[in-house]
Amino acid sequence: MAKKKKQQQPKFNAVWIYVPLLVMIGYMYFFGANNGGPVKTEWLKVKEQMIPQGDVEKIVFVTNQNLAEVSIKTDSLSKYKNLFGGKEPKFGPHFFFKVSDNFEAEQQFEQARSALPAEKRFSVETEERTNYFGKVMDWLLFPIILLALWFFLLRNMSKNVGGGGAGGGGIFNVGKSQAKLFDKDNHTKVTFKDVAGLEEAKIEVMEIVDFLKNPAKYTALGGKIPKGALLVGPPGTGKTLLAKAVAGEANVPFFSISGSDFVEMFVGVGASRVRDLFKQAKEKAPCIVFIDEIDAVGRARGKNTGFSSNDERENTLNQLLTEMDGFGTNSGVIILAATNRADILDKALMRAGRFDRQIYVDLPELKEREEIFKVHLAKLKLEPELDTSFLSKQTPGFSGADIANVCNEAALIAARKNKKYVEKQDFLDAIDRIVGGLEKRSKIIPPAEKRTIAFHEAGHATVSWLLPNANPLLKVTIIPRGKALGAAWYLPEERQITTREQMMEEMAATIGGRVAEEIVNGKISTGALSDLEKITKQAYAMVSYFGMSDKVGHLSFYDSQDGYSFNKPYSEKTAELIDKEAKELIDAAHRKAHEVLEANMEGLTKLANLLLEREVIFTEDMENIFGPRKPKDGEEQKPEVVAPEIAEVPETVA
Repeated sequence: MAKKKKQQQPKFNAVWIYVPLLVMIGYMYFFGANNGGPVKTEWLKVKEQMIPQGDVEKIVFVTNQNLAEVSIKTDSLSKYKNLFGGKEPKFGPHFFFKVSDNFEAEQQFEQARSALPAEKRFSVETEERTNYFGKVMDWLLFPIILLALWFFLLRNMSKNVGGGGAGGGGIFNVGKSQAKLFDKDNHTKVTFKDVAGLEEAKIEVMEIVDFLKNPAKYTALGGKIPKGALLVGPPGTGKTLLAKAVAGEANVPFFSISGSDFVEMFVGVGASRVRDLFKQAKEKAPCIVFIDEIDAVGRARGKNTGFSSNDERENTLNQLLTEMDGFGTNSGVIILAATNRADILDKALMRAGRFDRQIYVDLPELKEREEIFKVHLAKLKLEPELDTSFLSKQTPGFSGADIANVCNEAALIAARKNKKYVEKQDFLDAIDRIVGGLEKRSKIIPPAEKRTIAFHEAGHATVSWLLPNANPLLKVTIIPRGKALGAAWYLPEERQITTREQMMEEMAATIGGRVAEEIVNGKISTGALSDLEKITKQAYAMVSYFGMSDKVGHLSFYDSQDGYSFNKPYSEKTAELIDKEAKELIDAAHRKAHEVLEANMEGLTKLANLLLEREVIFTEDMENIFGPRKPKDGEEQKPEVVAPEIAEVPETVA
């Protein structure tokens, strides 16, 4: 039966009538004059050529239209054959001409007529004409167009409503779900092999896929598959990619929709779309429903920015909560969702029975970054023996999306340089481009400012190199890049906890640029704006969040559950104490940086002069000036110096 339906002729379409009709109208419009219609001419031509030759048989003057129609004698039509496309028209009038309002028709025609011999004279008629059809069309044309538009709109709406599918247009379909359906006929080609890293997350998600393929394996022991899994993690870590892999691996229908697709300006539309989505999902169970960026609809109730207690978004969320785990049953429907704002989601949405599992998708570590690089490098033409482990060490803190961007940017840089392969240096340039911005070598900087920038960056580099707990340096440059006039690349150590001593030495290295300006120039500039912003936030975090102040004590005023608190959870006296302690921490870091630079002025000066000469210096240059870097407490060897945390000098230095 199915094969016979496919072999049937296509259904009737109104376009099959409209297209030939338009072609016919166009043909008549452009070529109608050559098929017997009157040809436009001028009264002067009729008067001086046609009438003297005795070719005119009759002239009809339409008084209310200032129009005259000329009929030619039958035996004279051959003279004007070329004006009619090479054919003699069978019916008159053959020509017409327009005249002005002050044209004296009777006098002009009579003069021309009386000048002819009796046998060549033509007849003259006058009349008034009323175009009833034109008047009727003037009144009916607009209503006809409106009726036609209404007819076609209703026709399309009835098709959409009758089809019952998602994604159709029309006002009657506004409450339909906008979810995209992926099944065996329309499936994605992404599999778990395309998802590098994320091993723990893949195990939990693959278990859901395995349950849909082999349910008896789990139900035999009395277990039940989780009803929902929430993917949580920073942007670019691969949450949506993981969902695509589920869609590619699972041999069940997969519905994909964004959280913002539920929210509309019309009242009740969001809840209607939720109902329609779950209705379709139940019909195709077992299946998976994936809701991307669920925070758009799942934000905690009562905390919306409009201060409204019952808005459309909350109605949509209420319907979603009911559909996920309400009085009805959703057997066979598994919910996957992704967000990077799990802290603002409603608690009722997060409870067991709706989202039984929260799968945290974190930034990739060293080994995971290497696997991600291998996936993206497989599509590039690389130089032989490129070390992928080196690239993974150069990109701490990079997400999967950042690594994909690095690979693409490196390929573009290699193509720009007309290379046949993507080389190691292209990847380093790509990392610098992404972290620091585009180089601006054409930017003109006065010598005095350039010297200040050089000592500023040399101050950062010197303090970070001589303090063992600060982040080690990779490269320093005074070439303008992005919004910065200079930059220093560091290794942000991949550690899970940070001690107070480490944070203090990092602050000292950050403020080292400002201290170098004070020592060398005897005055300060606006170049340390970003540095001061960074250490100020870090100092307040140490005091009010991490409990690293003796006077404030072991208190933390950080609230991970409520990001929208308008009141400080402490008194004014405590606020003054926090301000005082934060300033004391910054002053201590300032003193530490001052001591280090005062004790190593010779090395600082050499480093600044080397920067002015070469504009870029590396780890080897730091070792030549200051010697090997001291190991941290408990370390026997120097850590490998890689990139990239950046310290900037903003353009306000001018």
